[in-house]
Amino acid sequence: MQFESANPSVVRSIRQRDLLNTWLRAVVKPRPLPVLTGYRPECLADELPDMMGFDVEGCGDKARFLITQEGATPTKVYGNEHIDSLKRTNRYLDDAIGPERYEHVITLYRTCLASKRPTYSISLVQDPDDKDVQYERLPLPFGSADSVEHIIGSYKTISTEGSFKIRNLMGMRPGAAPAILVRAVIDQDIVRSSTHYRASEDIIELN
Repeated sequence: MQFESANPSVVRSIRQRDLLNTWLRAVVKPRPLPVLTGYRPECLADELPDMMGFDVEGCGDKARFLITQEGATPTKVYGNEHIDSLKRTNRYLDDAIGPERYEHVITLYRTCLASKRPTYSISLVQDPDDKDVQYERLPLPFGSADSVEHIIGSYKTISTEGSFKIRNLMGMRPGAAPAILVRAVIDQDIVRSSTHYRASEDIIELN
């Protein structure tokens, strides 16, 4: 499935839309990317359990993503609760989720690097009780130069079938690969501010 060019309205989650809008406000002329230190969403403290942070090492198809922060939701979704919390960071995404699952997500992150714009996807998976669950990913790129140096990702799960089981939701079961419903690059209706974005004085570390 190809990536479509989209505006911010493609993002369904209200909380993810808030994170995206803060990113948009932080883009300052003439830089193509906001800097991570200037990114301070009001909802950040509440959203950290659903977020991950990455340092980008390398570029293009050879880039790797070093995990600097991993919230409780991604940990449960990928069945990594057995790993000591201190060992969930400072490891690469491909090592953390394994090659098969990495193959299903890497295009989203590589497109984020190449476009220097937020990307967004919705995947449909089934929980152990065969309930349909939508998994929404929103990687946001940051950098002090012309290349992406950091990515902050927001990850949401939702189901129209009521309560569902989140633990190991993205575990690869035979014949149960995620179905991609949406793939988008958010590159429309982006207006860069001509003034610097003033960060909140309440600092919450993402890494």
